[in-house]
Amino acid sequence: MAVQTALGGDRFPNSARISAAQSGNGASTHVVDRGAATERPALLTITTTVGATPTCTYLIEGSADGQVWWPAPYADPATPETPAVAPFTVSTAGTTHRLLRPGHPWRFLRLTYSANTAVTNTADVTIF
Repeated sequence: MAVQTALGGDRFPNSARISAAQSGNGASTHVVDRGAATERPALLTITTTVGATPTCTYLIEGSADGQVWWPAPYADPATPETPAVAPFTVSTAGTTHRLLRPGHPWRFLRLTYSANTAVTNTADVTIF
């Protein structure tokens, strides 16, 4: 697993790809490092292609050190002021967005895929 840097600073937004055409279960191929930009919002974009009877469950995980992981708070764009940490499921082809709210103490971010049946995922994190 490689660490992809999307640091905060003067040139926003910065983005990093954490999965490219990844299928199966497990952690995303890469981890994003947002550095000290914890006061900056971020956007997770998941693009899926699907086969027959598709479903995939996603857990957004944050870490302070890249070793110990916990569910990271996110919000659905339809309810941006309502944080959640529960896994969510996608069962169609398309693009899904999750808002990663500022002020939460994660430096590193990854996705964990589970119950994946016939879904191929590409995921990007953009730091604003």
